[in-house]
Amino acid sequence: MTETVTTPSTKPLIVFDVNETLLDLETMKPTFARIFRDDPAAMRLWFANLILYSEALTLSNTYVPFTDIGGAVMQMLADARGIAISAADKQELTRTFAAMPPHPDVPGALQKLREAGFRLFTLTDNLLEVQGHQLEAGGIIHNFERRFSVDQAVKRHKPAPEAYAYVEQQLGTKPSDMLLIAAHIWDTMGAQGAGWSAAFIARRDNATLAVGHQPNFVGKDLADVADQLIARYSAVTA
Repeated sequence: MTETVTTPSTKPLIVFDVNETLLDLETMKPTFARIFRDDPAAMRLWFANLILYSEALTLSNTYVPFTDIGGAVMQMLADARGIAISAADKQELTRTFAAMPPHPDVPGALQKLREAGFRLFTLTDNLLEVQGHQLEAGGIIHNFERRFSVDQAVKRHKPAPEAYAYVEQQLGTKPSDMLLIAAHIWDTMGAQGAGWSAAFIARRDNATLAVGHQPNFVGKDLADVADQLIARYSAVTA
């Protein structure tokens, strides 16, 4: 923990990122291994570019749904390598992305947070129906009071400040009431830039960055973060 957190008087409303934070991105590797000729870095390169171009489009005031960007990025990477991508390949990408299972630590940690009195929500770049399918298929959708997508109204991908402000508007809260949990520093930075607190999960191939906003909480998995939050707000009844 590197930023000071003042003595809390209320529990924050916890908002979760979904892809990789709750759901296991590594399960997509076989799809990329098949298409990109066993390149072990292909999936991570695709995901990094998916985030890069979602942000580039947002900065250029162009909105494209997240799944469409994902397909376009796969095509771009394949074109750069001279690999032919079929419609079936793109359909497989969409299907596997929508079916990623939760990380093993997630179900129990979500239940623990709810039992400790925290209210849980989600905010994702995905279409709301894709997010719903993911969470329902993973058996964890019941943990969340409401779910939000940048596609609903704001049409600006995270970490644009409008994405976080949209959740506040819908819940009738202020930034100091909110805490984001994510496995991506670009997301925690965006939330903190919008006035939220943030917790970072150091999932595989993810780490903190030595510049910019530093997360208020850092844990090796969601169970670790949940224990830190419960300990921090143990004296708060609401």
